[in-house]
Amino acid sequence: MSENAKPGGCGCGAVRYAVSGAPCWVAACHCRDCRHATGAPYSVYAGFERVQVSWSGEAPRRFRSSPGAERFFCGRCGTPLAYEGERWPDEVHLLVTTLDDPGALPPQGHVYVDQKLPWVHLADGLPRYRTTAGEGGPMTEDE
Repeated sequence: MSENAKPGGCGCGAVRYAVSGAPCWVAACHCRDCRHATGAPYSVYAGFERVQVSWSGEAPRRFRSSPGAERFFCGRCGTPLAYEGERWPDEVHLLVTTLDDPGALPPQGHVYVDQKLPWVHLADGLPRYRTTAGEGGPMTEDE
């Protein structure tokens, strides 16, 4: 593992990965699909180029969660690990909380805020986007 590699993996340790270099982005996703996949009100993902991610141990299991999208998880303990989608063909989106040091990659913004649960209140000052940052500018405070 290179000096700047960040390791991570599932809860039981069967599936491990390492990422090298900086992520393309880090965002808290509030979409319904991510909530269902993780059981959390929102999930923080880091997008890495596929070549930056290496897997070790057992291979993660995959399932098609929606058209054009696959999610990775541990086949032993069920920990959700990653997402790949046709919209981002060269990226792997890793759940930041599965890193050994998740504090190393804080979110840079909130995406799919239009699907946010009504009892989640965002007061961290980060930019908010109706969908993704690439699909329009940040929302204003009045929205």
